[in-house]
Amino acid sequence: MLDAVVAEKQVTLNWLLERLGDRSFGIVLLLLAILGLLPGVSAVAGILLMVLAMQMMLARGSPVFPDRVGERHFEARRLAAMVRRAVPVIRWLERFIRPRWYTPFEATKRVVGSIVLLLGASLLVPLPLSNVLPGLAITLIAFAYLEEDGLLLCAALLAALAILATTGILLWETASAAGWLPGLL
Repeated sequence: MLDAVVAEKQVTLNWLLERLGDRSFGIVLLLLAILGLLPGVSAVAGILLMVLAMQMMLARGSPVFPDRVGERHFEARRLAAMVRRAVPVIRWLERFIRPRWYTPFEATKRVVGSIVLLLGASLLVPLPLSNVLPGLAITLIAFAYLEEDGLLLCAALLAALAILATTGILLWETASAAGWLPGLL
């Protein structure tokens, strides 16, 4: 694929997603998860992750972006340079993350989509560092989804459920401290 990128002068997001095929959801999920780790950008990444998660839950073949976003051109050589830098890191990670515990792709896509939808919503919480744990969980889910590693996916989903439960309890207790709900603890 790198050769096809280098052969082009400029590429679009739609062109790239078309060539990634069934891996396109995982790649976009990973990129947005990394953006979700950054302070100030996490809310925007959370909204985009929620849109992506809805598309996963609807079992789309690949992510769909508005034409205004999908047809925007960017330089192919920059993309190729970024891919060349990422390849050694990905190869190092593949020593630990590999296909284990086969999971059906379509069912996995819907489960991952529903969990990512909730984690994406938790990125909208406007508290300092509240984006780190959901962002890391989405990153793990994205790696597991990309490499079809069922074992890592189960661990990442369990971590995500623990994060979501903790977030839910904290939100409930905050609302109860304000007098809006009865307390749990």
